[in-house]
Amino acid sequence: MSRISHLDRSEVNPDLAALFDKVFAQRGNVPNMFRVMAHRPEIFATMQAHFGAVLNTGTVSTKLKELIIVRTSQVNETPYCLASHTILAKSLGWSDDQLAHLAEWKKREDFTPAEKAALRLAETVTRDAHAVTDEQFAELRNYYSEGEIVELLCAIGLFNYFNRFNNALKMEPTKPGEGGCVAPAEHSTAASQ
Repeated sequence: MSRISHLDRSEVNPDLAALFDKVFAQRGNVPNMFRVMAHRPEIFATMQAHFGAVLNTGTVSTKLKELIIVRTSQVNETPYCLASHTILAKSLGWSDDQLAHLAEWKKREDFTPAEKAALRLAETVTRDAHAVTDEQFAELRNYYSEGEIVELLCAIGLFNYFNRFNNALKMEPTKPGEGGCVAPAEHSTAASQ
C-alpha cells in the first residue's frame, strides 16, 4: 500500500479537478502517482506540464522514449512505472521479447546502433551520470542532434525522478477508472502510469 493517500477528484480544487479530467480523458484513469502529487497542487500542475513536454514534443520518437523509460525503470527496479510503460512500449511496436530481455540489448540484433546508443545512455545515467564518457557522448552525436540528446536525457532524468518517488512511496499500479472520475467506455482499458 502506498505510504501517502491518493486524492480523488472530489478532494482537489477546481483547477486540479480540470487537470484530473484532462488526464482521465487521455488515459482512462488518473495515475496514483499524479493523485499523490496532488497533495501539492503547484508541483502536480508543473509536473504535468513537464511530463507532456518531455514525452510529446521534439524529434525523438515516442517509441524510442518509451524504450529508454522502460530500461531506466528496469535498472531502478520500479514496478509502478514498468506496469504502464511496458504496455505503452508494446503498443508502440516493441515486442514482448525485446522488453523482457532488454538488459541484453548489447547482444541483440533487433536494435539499431542508434537505439543501442540511447539504451547505453539510459543505463549509464541511471547508474552514475558521472560515468558518461567522452567516447560515449561522441557515439551519441553520430546518431542524434544536440536537441535530441537533450530530449533523451530529459526522458531518462524524468523517469529517474519518477522511479525514485514511486519506489520511496511503495506506489501501487493504477487500475483503469481510478482517480475519482467516471470512466468513459472507450478509455476503460487505457494503460496506467
